[in-house]
Amino acid sequence: MDQDAKKLIAAQASLEFIQDGMIVGIGTGSTVNHLIDLLPSVGDKIQAVVSSSDASTKLLTERGFEVSRLNAVNDLDLYIDGADEATKHMHLIKGGGGALTREKVLAGAARKFVCIIDDSKLVGMLGTFPLPLEVIPMAQAFIARRMVKMRGQPIWRENFVTDNGNHILDVHNLSMANPLEMETRINHIPGVVSAGIFAHRAADVLLIADDNGVRKMGN
Repeated sequence: MDQDAKKLIAAQASLEFIQDGMIVGIGTGSTVNHLIDLLPSVGDKIQAVVSSSDASTKLLTERGFEVSRLNAVNDLDLYIDGADEATKHMHLIKGGGGALTREKVLAGAARKFVCIIDDSKLVGMLGTFPLPLEVIPMAQAFIARRMVKMRGQPIWRENFVTDNGNHILDVHNLSMANPLEMETRINHIPGVVSAGIFAHRAADVLLIADDNGVRKMGN
């Protein structure tokens, strides 16, 4: 089974978590794009849908959904999103698509966070995938120097601006034996809007697609 087919079956498996009357948050990325394609099949169950990015909002609108603002609804019953890396502890790296801040807000606002991935994203320890940091532009060089002191190699994501008007630093070769501690340390650096470590708000459920189907971790 190729990677795209695995993404599709992971997205399909997440539909079972959508129940009548739910306010649902939708993430960003290639796996989530499959979910958005499938979402009209359960559209009658969804009371409101909130999106983590302009790109996902556009796709949802094209499929007939009216996308609500988080400020206009109560907390989310469910948030479904992908990840760039995930561990068995449900810790994640996210932000390859640059939407990490809004993704982190929606995950924090959700009663349940279901993460959909293919088996290539499941790792023993986070850090092979470069860690995205959303930073305010004036602090970019300052934060990059801080990351070098933490033994990371920050690279500015050129010609990319987030939906919030900020920049992304992708930090390579950062040791993340303790994701909770690392997330806290980075969040305390002035000018960091959000770090792409999802450890303090980890996933509640991982749906992992492989050649044999989809297996579930968590509840």
